[in-house]
Amino acid sequence: MGQSPREINIEFDGKTIAARQWGNPDGEPVLALHGWLDNCASFDRLAPLLGGLNLVAVDMAGHGRSYHRSRDANYNIWEEVEDVLGVAQALGWHDLSLVAHSRGAVAAMITAGTFPGRIKRLALIDGLVPPPAEDAEAPDILARAVAQRARYGARKPRHFNSFEEAVEARRNGMFPLPDAAARALTERGTVRVGDGVCWSNDPRLMATSTAKLNNAQVQAFLDRVAMPVRLVLARKGIVNMIERLRPVLDGHANIEVKEMPGGHHLHMEEGAEGIAEWFGPFLRGEDE
Repeated sequence: MGQSPREINIEFDGKTIAARQWGNPDGEPVLALHGWLDNCASFDRLAPLLGGLNLVAVDMAGHGRSYHRSRDANYNIWEEVEDVLGVAQALGWHDLSLVAHSRGAVAAMITAGTFPGRIKRLALIDGLVPPPAEDAEAPDILARAVAQRARYGARKPRHFNSFEEAVEARRNGMFPLPDAAARALTERGTVRVGDGVCWSNDPRLMATSTAKLNNAQVQAFLDRVAMPVRLVLARKGIVNMIERLRPVLDGHANIEVKEMPGGHHLHMEEGAEGIAEWFGPFLRGEDE
């Protein structure tokens, strides 16, 4: 598999999704979905290790170099389903597999639960379901979302005096990153402004969802995810993720889980090789 990706733009419904395409254009079609406030550079280390695939890693809406949603639109997690299908349609893919990290993994699960006939396999990294909300929380969730949408909608992206300053901020973010990973995400996720750089992400991504799925809804999506699933959980990833998922996974024999060493972005660290060994044959369909 070639080490250098092809930079592509995917157009559909008046939207432009920027992406990197890895591997064999005639290989098994796989779409890669990154996590919150990341971009497709999230897969720069893992993608070259996954041979035999036509792997397209996208900048999801509001991230990297892709389009920002209009002022009246939201970044609720289920909005991603339409974009996933739009990208697949533009690429000429009917059936495809998804490899996804964190928020992208949740979007992948919801996509697979919505259109199970379209998704062949799910290969997920440190993410599966959104934390469910209680029904009684709905008014407060909406009130908070409306306030935050107004606040973040008026906010200008954070400005850094230099690229290195932005890399340092990314390295020390919510999930600390090794230098190479922080540098890759920052290079893809900034634009030059004057003598410095700003994040290219839409500031409205910081606003909470206008609504959140309750436990019954989360289970309804998961119950329709009948295709084979492999889920890697980071031992030093999101706190209590493994414990939180144990009851959720009960009764879902199609979901194989493997704990691996590393932090939340373990696919950008030394853990990438181990993930590739487990995901590669699976995504190529060799295990069937």
